[in-house]
Amino acid sequence: MATKKLFGPKGWTPDRIKTLKGKTYLITGANSGTGFEASKILLSKEAKIVMLNRNPKKTTDAITVLKKELGNNIDVSFIHMDLADQSSVRKAAEEVLVKIPRIDALICNGAIAQVPRQQLTVDGFESQLGVNHYGHFLLQGILFPLIEKSKGRIVVVGSEGYKMGIKTIQFDDMNWDKNYSPNGVYSQSKLAQIMSVYELQDRLKRAGKNDVKIYACHPGASSTSLIKTSGSLMTRFIWQLMKLSPMVQSAEKGSYPEVMCAIEANLDQKGFYGPTGWSYFKGPVGECELAPHALDKEVAKKLWNLSEKETKFKWVF
Repeated sequence: MATKKLFGPKGWTPDRIKTLKGKTYLITGANSGTGFEASKILLSKEAKIVMLNRNPKKTTDAITVLKKELGNNIDVSFIHMDLADQSSVRKAAEEVLVKIPRIDALICNGAIAQVPRQQLTVDGFESQLGVNHYGHFLLQGILFPLIEKSKGRIVVVGSEGYKMGIKTIQFDDMNWDKNYSPNGVYSQSKLAQIMSVYELQDRLKRAGKNDVKIYACHPGASSTSLIKTSGSLMTRFIWQLMKLSPMVQSAEKGSYPEVMCAIEANLDQKGFYGPTGWSYFKGPVGECELAPHALDKEVAKKLWNLSEKETKFKWVF
């Protein structure tokens, strides 16, 4: 799969969007970074946004900023959810099913990265895998019936970091007790997310369920607070220097791939979407090459079965 600039030399931009009135989008990690910018773009096109965030104060502040910039009439709300806590994910998902009548796209944007020392979630998962993969895996599963009823989409925000660790899933030590490394485990969590996208596509196809579209994308190198939130002091220092370089793009541009995957018609689900410039750091948004190990079917099946077991959630197709 080669790099493709699907929308001309400038790639995909929000200028293509007409109106999204009547559409509802759920976004995890929506109070800062690319999630915040995606919310702003979608709200500016008259969509309804439901933020699924861990921090109520940051969310209130973010909504205040959005209303100041876009007007008080925007339709944005908040449901508390901590991706690191499976009970919190279940509670939030059930609240969504009660309060929200349709989901045009669930955008799985929230993440942690470069956690310097091994930490475990309340459910006993390595933190990066627990938040980035298991939290979203459970959320997608519980909300799937409503997404299907809405003929909606699931958009998973991966990372080019999936190529920077081992080229498979470390099934014999999922918590990385023996060889923990901040970048290696982040890479593993993003690989797990991406592999599960294409596995879900295949399972839906076999079940004859064609109403839901599933997409994987990445934001490139974007100026967000992701590393600042969870990285070590040295990692944060290096990232702050990088953000000043021409290699890094704005968080707004980093949000383009997830917005595109949430709304653009006729996108090939087999694609992997993001900036198409040098090393996929930045550049026109289009289809990027996906490394073969991300499409290893046997590993993906094993990961799916393990994810169902660990989250105690059985998907029904």
